Amino acid sequence: MRKYHLVTKLLLPLCGLFLFIACSRKATDFRDFLGNKEIQYPGTVSGITIYPGNGRLAIGWKPSSDPSISKYVLYWNNRQDSVVITATSHKPTDTVRCLIPGLSEYAYTFFLYSFDAAGNRSIVTEIDNAHAYGNIYRSTLHNRLPDATKPYEIREDGTVTLFFSIPDTINIATNIKYTNAAGVEAMATIPGTADSINLPSYKAGKPVTYQSSYIPGKGALDTFYTNNYDTFPDIFKLVACDKSLFQEHDLPNDMGIYQSDTRVSKLWDGSVGPQGYPNIFHSDDQGSNTPLPRTLTFDMGKIYNLGRIEETGRNCCNNPAEFEVWGIADVTNAATSLKSTDPGWAAEMSSKGWTLLTTAIRGDDGNAAMKFDFIPQAPPARYIRIRVVRTVNNSNSVNISEVTMFSKQ
Repeated sequence: MRKYHLVTKLLLPLCGLFLFIACSRKATDFRDFLGNKEIQYPGTVSGITIYPGNGRLAIGWKPSSDPSISKYVLYWNNRQDSVVITATSHKPTDTVRCLIPGLSEYAYTFFLYSFDAAGNRSIVTEIDNAHAYGNIYRSTLHNRLPDATKPYEIREDGTVTLFFSIPDTINIATNIKYTNAAGVEAMATIPGTADSINLPSYKAGKPVTYQSSYIPGKGALDTFYTNNYDTFPDIFKLVACDKSLFQEHDLPNDMGIYQSDTRVSKLWDGSVGPQGYPNIFHSDDQGSNTPLPRTLTFDMGKIYNLGRIEETGRNCCNNPAEFEVWGIADVTNAATSLKSTDPGWAAEMSSKGWTLLTTAIRGDDGNAAMKFDFIPQAPPARYIRIRVVRTVNNSNSVNISEVTMFSKQ
């Protein structure tokens, strides 16, 4: 207890001394550490806007209303690069805009400060994800696609309307190069907000190419174009081939006929609509001895650039439900040795120079006229070979009322 009282007697005077010294300091003594000045923070900016560009970008902001601000300093690249912008307005309704060129393609972070004339600095405004774009972004761009279901329409007055699908990003426009009726190259432009454009004068058979332009975001400084032009699908009218030139041209293993007045030539006799027997092509039918698939061949009389076939069935039965159309320009050495039922028949046809123009599949009773388009850029053809794969009633006998071939013009 004596030791405790002794320590107390010694500590109490010391504590009182410390309290006296502490209470004797003034509230403004911190100025001794700040050069007798208070910390001044100029006002910060607001309304940051980023304007992306090609190897550059711009940053805009609403100035502070603080009248003491004399400049702004913008830092980037880990504060190794900076730019100084003189403060010319203190109206928050105005906009200060700073352009920063010479940037690599990258997402930058910027630090923006306000300074007054005495050198006092504001609290930082950090600006993230400020993009500068370049070749990497450009390589991701693709030309706007033509409408797959209806790429164009040729009107009665000879004008052509092109149809495009909806763009999948910020498409500005698509430039279209074509040849007009006078044979002169012309240019048309469809904005990204439109889905069609009319070419007032177009020279049939000439290619149409197009190139799209994009911006990486709203307010972008620069427009980016795709690296290349693409070619629009062939624009042509389909005109019925001259049936007066058609001739029969049987090849080995083609199907026979039922009787003399149901020949292959019935396919181009000009009949309209499903016909009845005997005004039809009617193949022979020897039951299991003539299984499908079976073929027939004819000569159109001259070479065409074909685009479509229209097939009309009989008014009752034995109509094709699925058939192939093959074409070739010259049948010299083009005859096949395999029967059309052979698994290797198609490969032999291709090796002989034939081209599969289309595989037509009908989902109805096969009676009515139905059109089937050929493959794009089909090679010119004069001879047609039709291979019937199956009929609507699974008969080995094949009946067809009429076939019309259409050429591209």
